[in-house]
Amino acid sequence: MSSLKNTPITIARGDGIGPAIMDATLKVLEAAGARLDIEEIEIGKAVYERGVPSGIEDSSWASLRKTKIFLKAPITTPQGGGFKSLNVTVRKTLGLFANVRPCVAYHPFVKTNHEDMDMVIVRENEEDLYGGIEYRQSQQVMASLKLISRPGTERIVRYAFEYARANGRKKVTCMTKDNIMKMADGLFHKVFDEIGEEYPDIEQDHMIIDIGTAKVAAHPEMFDVIVLPNLYGDIVSDVAAEVTGSVGLGGSSNIGLDFGMFEAVHGSAPDIAGKGIANPSGLILGAVMMLVHIGQGDIATKIHNAWKKTLEDGIHTGDIYREDQSTKRVGTDEFTEAVIERLGQSPSTLTECAYDSDSKGIVLPPLKDVVMETKERIGVDIGLNYEGKPDDLAALVQPCLTDNIGLHIISNRGVKVWPDGAAETFCTDNWRLRFIGKDGKTINTSEVVQLLSNLNEADMNFTNALMLHTFDGVEGFTKAQGE
Repeated sequence: MSSLKNTPITIARGDGIGPAIMDATLKVLEAAGARLDIEEIEIGKAVYERGVPSGIEDSSWASLRKTKIFLKAPITTPQGGGFKSLNVTVRKTLGLFANVRPCVAYHPFVKTNHEDMDMVIVRENEEDLYGGIEYRQSQQVMASLKLISRPGTERIVRYAFEYARANGRKKVTCMTKDNIMKMADGLFHKVFDEIGEEYPDIEQDHMIIDIGTAKVAAHPEMFDVIVLPNLYGDIVSDVAAEVTGSVGLGGSSNIGLDFGMFEAVHGSAPDIAGKGIANPSGLILGAVMMLVHIGQGDIATKIHNAWKKTLEDGIHTGDIYREDQSTKRVGTDEFTEAVIERLGQSPSTLTECAYDSDSKGIVLPPLKDVVMETKERIGVDIGLNYEGKPDDLAALVQPCLTDNIGLHIISNRGVKVWPDGAAETFCTDNWRLRFIGKDGKTINTSEVVQLLSNLNEADMNFTNALMLHTFDGVEGFTKAQGE
């Protein structure tokens, strides 16, 4: 009997094809000798329908907090308002800041136009526009708040470099849109460059996200590890998974400092649920990532090589079956049995896997100390709803000014429209007025409150106020277009 202890994990069978591919994955894990103590929770559609808007009940959190490892099948989120994404809820609640998706071509056994593709997408998982912080600012304008933090960026960037080093990867590419979002995306790029200096053994570069995504689609062999903010990472990882030849073969991990969630990239596919034809590969490969994370690299190696050998032998589910390449078209159960039969075998064409038998999840060092900067308030941006012309709006606001605060500019949808705005600029009913301390003076809270009070007494329909600061004399805000 082995002296190695079992690792407790939590599983959830999910919805649609979830129960079928989870059953298949558990059979493979058991046959391979995975050392696991399994607890099961219920998530997804049935929980939503019991009136739980997050799709996971409070009692299930106890299991997750105890095991700290979650193997999750896909779920179905009901249509309509009020239902929260369970993936986002789990990621944020458990601090799963890194989403890791290997995207590999399995040429010639799975059809692809890019036979040399072998990249890993490392996506920040908690911040960016996925904060879900949105406002209706007027009758015509909605706003979403994009949040990028220094510590959040440092963690994901360092994880990407540590992942590359731990897995023999040679290059890390960062993608942002910092030519437009110079502060938020600019911070991500800046931190990437700073952390990258600590990894001189790894090649590194930066690309603007639009051309970077195009290159992933057209020339994926250019890339090794890619690290991105949340939204870009979501898009690029799906593009990359599609380019491999089959989204159904993608596994994914969501990693935090103390927790890990492992899953398939694809969804619950309710249209084929119960038909016995689902490909369990995505969840099997998610489980392989889990085994590496918990220190059972020996089992991960056995399963991954057996899975590759099954592909090589042409035993394929319908989603990847090709008459010119496949030898047998099988359903979920037959594919599972084929993988189990090949445990202990290795592929001959595809690259053989060899994970360290005692491998463990990546441990990050503490966050770097950041020198605090001198912060001074020099103004305030106030949002106003108004139907009319910018010159008329400025005239209405002028009497509301205080002795120390002047009206600097008025902008609409980020474009300066006063003073000296272009008559051709299209404007909505939502305006941003920038007030700055006169003669370069700082302003205090009471002065801002007085300004807001004056605007209120003048029946000006303001919606929000954002303080404007400098940090060590550098403006902590962007200028409007044309300012």
